[in-house]
Amino acid sequence: MNDYRPPSPEQPPAMPKPEPSALQGATRRGGLARRLVADGLLGEAAAVRAEAEAREAERSLLEHLIVTGMLPARQATLCAAWEYGLPIFDLDALRLDSLPPARDYPDRILRRLMVLPLMRHGHRLTVAVPYPATLTLLDELQFATGLTLEGVLAPVDQLGPVLESYLANSESGMLDELASVDDAVGELAYDEGVVDASDEQAAVAAAGDDAPIVKFVNKILLDAIQRGASDIHFEPYETSYRVRFRIDGILHDVAHPPFAMRSRISARLKVMSRLDISERRLPQDGAIKLKLSTTRSIDFRVNSLPTVYGEKVVLRILDPSSAQMGIEQLGFTPEQRAMYEGVLDDPQGMILVTGPTGSGKTVSLYTGINLLNRVERNICTAEDPVEIKVPGVNQVNVLPKIGLSFASALRAFLRQDPDVVMVGEIRDLETAEIAVKASQTGHLVLSTVHTNSAAETLTRLANMGVAPFNIASSVSLIIAQRLARRLCQRCKQPAEIPREALLAQGFTDDEVASATIYEPVGCQHCTQGFKGRVGIYEVVPISDAMSQLIMTEGNSRDFDAQARREGYPDLRRSGILKVMQGLTSLAEVNRVTKD
Repeated sequence: MNDYRPPSPEQPPAMPKPEPSALQGATRRGGLARRLVADGLLGEAAAVRAEAEAREAERSLLEHLIVTGMLPARQATLCAAWEYGLPIFDLDALRLDSLPPARDYPDRILRRLMVLPLMRHGHRLTVAVPYPATLTLLDELQFATGLTLEGVLAPVDQLGPVLESYLANSESGMLDELASVDDAVGELAYDEGVVDASDEQAAVAAAGDDAPIVKFVNKILLDAIQRGASDIHFEPYETSYRVRFRIDGILHDVAHPPFAMRSRISARLKVMSRLDISERRLPQDGAIKLKLSTTRSIDFRVNSLPTVYGEKVVLRILDPSSAQMGIEQLGFTPEQRAMYEGVLDDPQGMILVTGPTGSGKTVSLYTGINLLNRVERNICTAEDPVEIKVPGVNQVNVLPKIGLSFASALRAFLRQDPDVVMVGEIRDLETAEIAVKASQTGHLVLSTVHTNSAAETLTRLANMGVAPFNIASSVSLIIAQRLARRLCQRCKQPAEIPREALLAQGFTDDEVASATIYEPVGCQHCTQGFKGRVGIYEVVPISDAMSQLIMTEGNSRDFDAQARREGYPDLRRSGILKVMQGLTSLAEVNRVTKD
């Protein structure tokens, strides 16, 4: 790019420069790979392998290191900044309202290149880019804006979310009309009239042109997306009305709109999800697609439930990105990940994932499906309902009311030459027997069962009526899982817990002596000291000894004891390992494992 100017030397990156002696001994690698080896971030063999893999994938070494998880994004970006002499910018310290207006720049180009405008002085625009290679692609943006561009590096794990928030906050149309939640509630409060839940005309009117209602509902949906909520609850009570978000598995109070508006809010939500607003006696299911921009939309699954004080409406936010995460992000230990990937490579067998509602079973299954999703495979899924659409996978919505059950969908799949079959849940003997038959006849079957542990999954199948020899010959791997809130890495602090208490919780003497246990604090970057969630897993392959135990009709305690003898940690032990790694707190593990 002719007008691109390299950054001035007065802008050094915020990382201590290694001593020249540290660069000695890594002469066989050039550029970034050499620096990574010299700084001790990669071994020589790993650097060689990473460079070869990056060339094969046709991407830069920095991008390859981050995408594959070989190095944390911030650490790798800092090293690249030193190597290429580029400034680096910490986006966590950025205020969105301080950025240039997004309407001045083509959002299509910003998203494709992942470029964030930071500051404009006259005809010069400073932008944040994720990789040095992106600097060579800025000609298109320069041509579209007519500005001279200067680039700084920003870690891609910061840049992606900030760019989406920047574009979403500046989007014309819906976002321009939204005020804050408090402002919207204030406008609603001016309506003194009491709305009778049986007054259909008021509900219809509210569903149409009531601007404060529309503004309030839209703002609630947008806030939920930005805060990473999984569910939104609109709840009427005798004299009050509240809205709650479920964030990282915990419900939080976020708003209290006027009680008189309960019917109008529910009517607005029902119109958006194409439900019958005149029917307030029966539960209804629907869906909303909220368009945030020309390239980004979010789906909501909606359920209305008549209560004694009005309709409670719950929205489940369906985030396609959650099912696209790499297996390295789920929280498996290296051994557990190897077992899961090993069974996914088998041509036949059955993988069962178990855990309570909201424990991440669907994400674990879809992570496996994404690994298997290749042009040479025919993949079919039956779900109730299909929450996340995946290109290349044949997905079927189960509709029991019309006779389309899991069992009937499975029968149809087997007539369509599948390689991989996913069943949303094994609920009854008929579904279980067809799934077993499929796994025994050359198909890989993935499914879920509602039990509390891997051992209980085997007894649950037996209690359904599946013959022991069928269980032993079909089930290959069982994964029991929970989701624990992840400690905020910015504000967590060491906890002082007595040695005796740690021993009572299951820590060994060596672990008590060496481990540092952290507890949540809370800051502006997190929710009550937590940000995101991490999986806690019990992964148990069905060995020959376990198969013999199944054939002799052992109980869940026998299966559990055998798994421990074979060295597979249970959920409690896996949780303790996450505590010692500083990923979550001991109280959080106690909450989700209930040992």
